[in-house]
Formats: sequence, C-alpha cells, structure tokens
Amino acid sequence: MRRWRAILAVAGLAASLLVAGPVPAALAEEAPTPLPVPKVHPIQVTGPAAERLNLIIMGDGYQADQQSVFFEDVDRNLAAMWATEPFRSYRDYINVYAVEIASVDYGVRCDPDGRVRNPDGTIRDTGEREGPIDGKNTALRMIYQNGCADPLSRGTVYGGAPLDCQDDAGYYPPGVNPCETGNQAHNRIMDNYVTPVLGIPRTSQNVQSLAIFNTFTYGGIGGTNATTSGGSPQGPLISLHELGHSLGTLADEYPYSSRDVVRNCYTGGEPGSFHHTTYTSEEQMIADQHKWFRWIGEESLSGGTIGLHEGGGSYPCGQRRPSEHSMMRWIGFDLDQIGRENMVARITGMRNAGQMNVRQSPTGTVPNDGVLWVEAGQPRYHELQVTWRIGGPTGTVLDTHNSRSLDLEPLDLPAGTVVHVEVRDPVGPDGTDWVRNPSTNNTASDSGFNGPRFVQTRQWTVGDSSAVPSAPAAEITSATIATQPVAGDEVVFVETNHPTDRIVNVAWSLNGVAVPNPHNSRTLDLGALKLAAGTHKLVATVTDPAAPGVSDRVEWTVDNALPTAPRTLSEPLTKLPGALEHPVYFDGWDMWLTPQDNRAGYDEERYVVGQLRLDNDGWFNYFGFPEQPMPESPYQFRHSGTSVKALTYGNLGTGGLSRATFEQTLPDDHPSGGFVPGFGTHLVEHRAIDPAGNIGTAESYRATVLPGSSPTCTTTLTGRQSRIVVEQGVTCLTNAQVNGSVTVRSGASLVVRNSSINGTLVASGAQAVQMFGSTLNGAAQISGTTRDVTIAGSTFNGAVAMSGNTQVSANERYSRLAGAYGPLLVGNRFNGALACSGNSAQVKDFGAPNKVNGSKSGDCAKL
Repeated sequence: MRRWRAILAVAGLAASLLVAGPVPAALAEEAPTPLPVPKVHPIQVTGPAAERLNLIIMGDGYQADQQSVFFEDVDRNLAAMWATEPFRSYRDYINVYAVEIASVDYGVRCDPDGRVRNPDGTIRDTGEREGPIDGKNTALRMIYQNGCADPLSRGTVYGGAPLDCQDDAGYYPPGVNPCETGNQAHNRIMDNYVTPVLGIPRTSQNVQSLAIFNTFTYGGIGGTNATTSGGSPQGPLISLHELGHSLGTLADEYPYSSRDVVRNCYTGGEPGSFHHTTYTSEEQMIADQHKWFRWIGEESLSGGTIGLHEGGGSYPCGQRRPSEHSMMRWIGFDLDQIGRENMVARITGMRNAGQMNVRQSPTGTVPNDGVLWVEAGQPRYHELQVTWRIGGPTGTVLDTHNSRSLDLEPLDLPAGTVVHVEVRDPVGPDGTDWVRNPSTNNTASDSGFNGPRFVQTRQWTVGDSSAVPSAPAAEITSATIATQPVAGDEVVFVETNHPTDRIVNVAWSLNGVAVPNPHNSRTLDLGALKLAAGTHKLVATVTDPAAPGVSDRVEWTVDNALPTAPRTLSEPLTKLPGALEHPVYFDGWDMWLTPQDNRAGYDEERYVVGQLRLDNDGWFNYFGFPEQPMPESPYQFRHSGTSVKALTYGNLGTGGLSRATFEQTLPDDHPSGGFVPGFGTHLVEHRAIDPAGNIGTAESYRATVLPGSSPTCTTTLTGRQSRIVVEQGVTCLTNAQVNGSVTVRSGASLVVRNSSINGTLVASGAQAVQMFGSTLNGAAQISGTTRDVTIAGSTFNGAVAMSGNTQVSANERYSRLAGAYGPLLVGNRFNGALACSGNSAQVKDFGAPNKVNGSKSGDCAKL
C-alpha cells in the first residue's frame, strides 16, 4: 500500500494514526472505505446563476479528513481576490460555490517536490521526499506537466487515468469509472452535483471553475477550468493570474517560455494581445491612437508609469508591455489600468455575454398610471446612474434622484408617449475613470464605456389603460450580502417586489436610528455617513404603502474597524533617528507581517490579506516567502533578491521585487540588461485588507542597505574599558564604554556597536573600521584603511579626518553600473569639523544623509 493512501484506508481509527507513515499489514488489507459524496457549499450567492458570473472552486488531492484544509485554502484564495480590483468593487456580480471532494490519495501526481502530508493534514515542505510521485489517485487527476522529469514544472492540468486505477474501484460508488480522466471526473461532478444547484449547464459561458490542488509546490494554469496550488504561499496569487487569462483574456507578460532559458528577442509582427506591442515610441503610439495610448504617462496601479516597457509575451525583448510589472508579469501585484479596464468589462458584461445585466418591468405598452422599474447590479463603492427620459433617447430628462422606479401617474402622460431609461455604470473618464475607451463595442479587447457592457437602455410606450392594483406585499428580493459584514464605505442596496400601481417604501436605520431617505432610495452610501470607527448595525425595512403592516427587513453588520498589519524586522546594524523607523543593514533584511482584524461579525477565523509597497512601486500581496512555511516565514528583501527555482523574489534592485533570475545577469547592452543591485535607502509601506473589504491605514518605515559585511570578531570587549590598542585581528566593541583612546594598528580591524568612546580614535593602515550606533567624544583620524570604512548612525563630538582610505567594492556589478564608492558615512551626526581627502572614491551616504554641524571640506564638502 502506498504511504499516501494509508490514511483513507484506515479511516475511523484514532487521530494518532492519521499521519503519513507505515501501516500494520493487517490494517493495510482492509477493504477500502468508499469516498463520501461530493458536496456543494454556497460561499456567496448574490443572484440567479443565469445573471451572474459563477466561480466553482473544487478541491483535488484533499482526503476525506483534509476538507477543513481545503476550506482554509478556499478562504485564502477568495480573500486575495476580494482584496484586488476590480473583484473588490464588483464582488456582488459573482456567485461562488466550493465543492468538497474527497480524494483517494493526498497531493498531486508528478509533484516535482513530492510533498509529504503533515500531522495537521496539510501538505507542506518538511524536507522529506516520497515516491513514486506519478502514482497518486486524486479526484480530478491533477498532474504537473512533465513534473516527474522537470524540477521547474509549474503547469498543472487535469490528467489522464492514474496508474493501477482498476485497483481503486472499491473507493467509488457503482456506475463511476475508476479509470476516468481528470476532465471526465470534472464534468461528472459538475453535471451531477453543481449543475442542479446552479440551474444552468456547466457549459454556460458564465461558469468558471478553479481547481485547488493540495500541495505546497507552486503551480497552476489558466482556462475556463483554471487550477492553482492550495498550499503554496503564492497560491491565491496564482489564482488571480490564471483568472486574468481565462476571465480577463489577458496574456502573459513575463519574459520567458522556460524559466531558466533566455530566448532571442521577438521579431514578429504586432502581437494580437491588446497589452503587448512592437511599438518603440510612446509618441508614435499616441499619434496612431494605438492600443493603450489613452493611459500613457499615468502612474500605474501596479507601480511605475504606464508606457512601453521592454519584454513580455514570454520574450525578454522585442515585445513591450504597459507597466514595469503587473499581475500578468509577476504575481503579487495588481492589474494595471489596461488590465483592469478589460477585466471590469468582462465582469460587468458577464464574460462573453457582452451585456450588463439589467432586468425591467415588461416592455411594450404600459398603463398610464403604472410603475416602471429596472434592476441592475450594484458595485460596492459607487452607484450606477439611472436616467429617465420622456420622449425617447433624446427626450426630456426627469429629476428622479437616480431612482430605479418611475411612477407614471403623477406625470399624467398622454397615450403614445415613449418613456426611456438608461442604466449606466459610470466607469468612464468623467466617473470613476476605470475605462477610457469610448467604444460602443463589446468584444474581448474593445469594450468601451459607451458599450452594452456598461450601458443598457429600455423603453416603454404609455397606453390609455389603468393598472390593475397588486395585492399587498413587501418583499426584499435581493440585497447586498448579509451573511458577513459590509465595509464602512460600501454602497449597500436592496431590491424589492414591484407592485404594478405603487412603489414600496424602503426605510434605513443605523444602530436603531432612522437614516433620512427622502427619495425612497434602494441604496445607502455608508461612506457618505462618515461612520465612527467600530461596528454598527444597519437595517433596511420594506413596507407596502397600501398595507403598512406588511413588511420585510434585512440586517447587516457594518465593519468600520480598519485592519492592521504589524511588522517585525530582522535585527539591524543600527537604527537612524527620525519620524520613521529607519534600520540599517548589510545586503538586506527580513520583514514579518501579521495582518489582523477585529473579526466583528464572523463566527470563525478569516484570512486577512497583508500588502507591502516598496519605494511607491505598486502594492504587492504579502505571502511570507516562496518554498517556506506559512505564516512563520518572513519576506526577504535583498539587494539583488533571492532566486527560488529560477525566479527572483524580494529584489531591491532595478526591475522591482520580482524578476526572472536570468534577467539580472543579462549583458549590459541587452534591451533588458543593465541590472543594478538595490543598495541604498528604501521606503516600505505595509497595510492589511480585511474580509469585509476595508483597507487599513498604511504604516511605513525606511531601511538602508549597504554593500559589504562585518568581519568576524576575534576579540569582543563589552562593558567598561580603558585605553584600547588593536594590534591584530578583529576587535569588536559591543555595548562597551571606553574611557580613553582607541588605536588601530596596521592590518588590524575595529568594529564598534552601540558603544561610547571618551577619547580619540586613531586608525592608520587598518583593514576595516566600522562603527554602528556609537558615540565618539574625541577627535577621529582614519587613514590608509585598506578594505572598508563603514560608519552608520553614530555621533562624533570632535573633529573627524578621513584620508587615503581604500574602499574595496563588495559588489562588482553595483560599482560598475552605479559608480565606485569610497568610505560609507550613513546617517551620522558630526558636531565638529569633517575633512575627507585622497580616498579611493567619493564618500557615499547611500541615501541616508549625515548631519554635519561643523565645517565640511574635501570629498565631504557635498555631504
């Protein structure tokens, strides 16, 4: 019996046996326990399936007792989606269902890392490997394409029948083929279990499935049936990228076909993708009104400026993309404006339907005293515009205060009058400025703000008959999701029944106090109420004016408590003074975020999304770090990042946080070459987004990264000391108080940390002199140092002279492309004179200025 099968075969035993490990022979011979029937769980249902996009999330490689792990992975995926535009704003346009499916085995076939099940049921990296990794039998037959041979395999698809599939017949109910393929299993489960819930066929164009497979290994693929890794730190970000393909019709923007292979530049014709081009001139693109010309020069949502950025479409050069990085280039970032413009059109137009969903009272000839109405979706943070006209599309506009209903009786319109209504999502330049394309088309790459994905019209002709009164009724037929809290700045809505001869009344109350509603509006903008921080109760009550005792109500919890993302940073060399925390490091640092929320309105723990932004270069979803356990692992910032399976993460240098590793070693004259490591001072912001959609206030800090390192101490002195002479080796003064002078002889080194020296410092011909967070009360003479002078966050109360020091480069690429640097003086205070001369290169502060209160001369004159 295979080790990954043991758990299911002995289901019902004590929990202590629920770990992957050898099973007694007697137990191994027991008959298989039949798999439980798949269950469909509605996660959020915002309207009829035929009128919504429907996301079906299915689990693969989760055994019967691992379903709680599956739902945690579902929550994590959805949290990232609802935190990302335009999904955040158009959440109520989407239904979500999770399908609980038990697999015979755990994990994924041909997982290149052969992950092992842990005692808590998760499939994570423990350093242990198992095999054969091509023999697993999972519900949807997921398999890493070529993963049994390629350690960099990442594309994960519905595979063929597993090995020895006939041996597993006992796990399946009668009539199920144990040797069905992954696609057959997917279709069977959709047809037998999901379709009856949706009421529409699985082949409907507005049905999107996402299979979450149970492994820690990075992987996924796009398409109508997209896939993603449930346990990977980046799993939810893979989901968003793959939905960018399948829902958003977006193409890849990354620079490779195989991660570790540099291709030649693209030399073909203009790409068919609407966000790739061979143009090399922004001016020419604007003159030709080509592709994303309307957005050129704008600050990109995903960082940098929208323009023509080299590389994309799996080529390192020859094709150009709109932004330095976006979700379709490196997961973790948002869509840029070009991607968002297209994605919001795909959502409001219900994918390929090409029509914004609007329901209305029956068209044709209507009674002259009847009530007309329209119903449409409701974005979470802005209202749709509803315009009623008398006399057709160009007729007189009625002042209805954006009402979605129109009572004809007070208007006293003659028979034959045409009543026209326009329902518009104001996403154009004069509204929320998400769609700048004015086109009236609804194609995948040409959906304008005047097209049917954002604008719908209806019209009626007034007759001479009277409406037949409807029976008393007051019903809320649809509303903002009430099963979880709403955000403090959300636009909440209700839809009601529609009597033929009257409009039912809607009353709003907040914490038991009536909210004025003079125009009987079906929406309430919570942001306009400027709610106090905390939790509130919102109620909408619907009554029938013809029968005031007939009513209906819905209640929401309003979460107006902002989430936070407290940080923990790795230990620095020193911290610089100032309003912002400002640590100093060699090479880089680690950051842990702990996103948290008050959980108001939730019965269970929910995932809170953390985000970070480096140097104002686009918000990036925090996920710990690739291939490391969550949430214990920190995000690692390094001058040139860290390479993991041929991709680089946490890069402080040119190109942003993520890169293809080969990009950083391309020749300087390559169109995508010239990478410069990120030594210097960086601004980092971080925040959280809670399940309700509230975006927390960003906190920030600065960090300065220096080239080099401290030499290893051969002698360490702490506490009170008298005069010190460093003859050889490396002497470290750590938390020391020296009442006397310090002398460093030729060839020796001194490292001073968090110490004070009440005397002079003289170093002549030393190898290295370093001071961090320390104070020197006497004069300093540092000359002829042969390798390194690095002084940060220190105070000098006497004169300082630095001459003839040689700074040996700690990073050849940086020195070559950014320029040689001399002694490092970083964020220090000099209260006496400062003189620098004859050093190997200019003294450099790496973006952390020094404060010099005395005179400055020589190389230090410009500090």
